[in-house]
Amino acid sequence: MYRLLLTLHNMNRWVVLALALYALARAYRGWRGGRSWTPRDRQAGSLFTIFIDLQLLLGLALIGLSPLMRAALQNLRGAMAADQLRFFLVEHTLLMTFALVLVHVGSARARKAPQDQQRHRLAAIWYTLALLVIAFAVPWWRPLLRGLV
Repeated sequence: MYRLLLTLHNMNRWVVLALALYALARAYRGWRGGRSWTPRDRQAGSLFTIFIDLQLLLGLALIGLSPLMRAALQNLRGAMAADQLRFFLVEHTLLMTFALVLVHVGSARARKAPQDQQRHRLAAIWYTLALLVIAFAVPWWRPLLRGLV
């Protein structure tokens, strides 16, 4: 079960990143191009939100099943001294949760904004912040396509 969840978490990473870029492209084009807010713009933000939520659920399940995380939780002092253990236990978990909050806030604020230009601008700003946090918190040194290669 652990290997399956790890593979799903890894594959969903790419879906989240692709959806982030899609939502950002729509937001920036709408903002800079003065376009109307369309159902596709809302859908782009919703899909980004849904898949980052799924990523969090997969990640939380991995925390419970991962031998790496179990070992880290049994020896917190040692885990804090080991860069990779600390990264997954603290930095990755907190930063990705923060990114999820940014996506949710951005999506909600964009939907509630009174004008189309403001909706696009808010989506662009909040999704950009979320993507920067995500890019910083991804363990790029790990296999990029775990389970497939």
